[in-house]
Amino acid sequence: MNSHRLCCALWTFYAIILTRCLHGQTEECRTGMYPPNGPTFKGDVPWYTVDLNEPPVKRWNGVVKDKKNELVAVMQAIKELANSLVHSGRLVDLVDNVLPLMLDTLPYPFNEEIRGIAISSGAPVGEVILFNIFYEVFTVCTSVVAEDTSGNLYHGRNLDFGLLMGWNHKNHSWIITDKLKPLAVNVDFKRNNATVFKSTSFAGYVGMLTGIRPKQFTLTMNERFNFDGGYVGIFEWILGKRDGMWMGFLTRTVLENVTSYEDAKTQLALTKLLAPAYFILGGNQTGQGCVITRTRINALDVWEIDLKLGRWYVLETNYDHWEEPFILDDRRTPAMKCMNKTTQAYISFKTMYDVLSTKPVLNKLTTYTTLMEVSSGKLESFLRDCPDPCSPW
Repeated sequence: MNSHRLCCALWTFYAIILTRCLHGQTEECRTGMYPPNGPTFKGDVPWYTVDLNEPPVKRWNGVVKDKKNELVAVMQAIKELANSLVHSGRLVDLVDNVLPLMLDTLPYPFNEEIRGIAISSGAPVGEVILFNIFYEVFTVCTSVVAEDTSGNLYHGRNLDFGLLMGWNHKNHSWIITDKLKPLAVNVDFKRNNATVFKSTSFAGYVGMLTGIRPKQFTLTMNERFNFDGGYVGIFEWILGKRDGMWMGFLTRTVLENVTSYEDAKTQLALTKLLAPAYFILGGNQTGQGCVITRTRINALDVWEIDLKLGRWYVLETNYDHWEEPFILDDRRTPAMKCMNKTTQAYISFKTMYDVLSTKPVLNKLTTYTTLMEVSSGKLESFLRDCPDPCSPW
């Protein structure tokens, strides 16, 4: 990166931090936001069906057909961002010439699904792989599992993505975040014409970040910031060390194949990963809700709902729950303040959406909000916006 680009990047980062400080960290807990309405609501996330009986190379054809232009636009924006950061073009050369060699090293059926997405979209295989890699290292989110006084379990999440990935000074928004929103899709995964699980995802991404196995469990994944992070695992994979599993592939595998909360918890806690993560898991019985804090090797902590201790919900952003969050990124405190103000007796889709609509829980990185109820198998997702004044993250 030349000195001019580095200077511009540093000034942009400084301006964003200054904006965050000037706008303040919190606002009063929102109410009356559900059903979604007003300037923070950008529309419903559309539904698609993926047939797991189809050959993997063909499964995503219908989704990609509808979202081809948006997917190509995002991948082009990512390449342009890479070019601006490393002006020599070495990152783009890596994407075009090295990443395609990874395809056959990825586990089945994900390698074949990525191959099919590349064929359907006309995009180079390396760019589709890069698009899938990004979610291993750049996902900044808020997830919560809560139990009401009747024993019903609710699971909500804001999917925040695009941190430091190009700031649009005119629109006061993150470039990649804006381009991702049109790619958000709800997917009903079926086998033998019956729903196996449902998920909110992005067209072109074959892993899962948000999903429900109706009447059995709900699952979301948040990034865990750590020096031994996703970059390390991905480079090890490229160099031939492949004993860890991709986070998004693990969550997809669990949603597709596991049939109980306890078995899901075991797999999420014990499977070796490419990157550290938080898995937020909800079950179908009282007390079944937890945050699994992961290293790449094993579970560091499993933090569970415990009604005897008065803990009727667990809430995770991107910092270990026993540590203070980063002062410039404290979404946890306002989210917990609003959950406590709601109280267990009044938790519902409506009130959980209010919590997830309160700034800075809702911020410039938020692409969608998803609400799930395991007993009914209900999943609702909504595209979001955060008009100024709003925290950059």
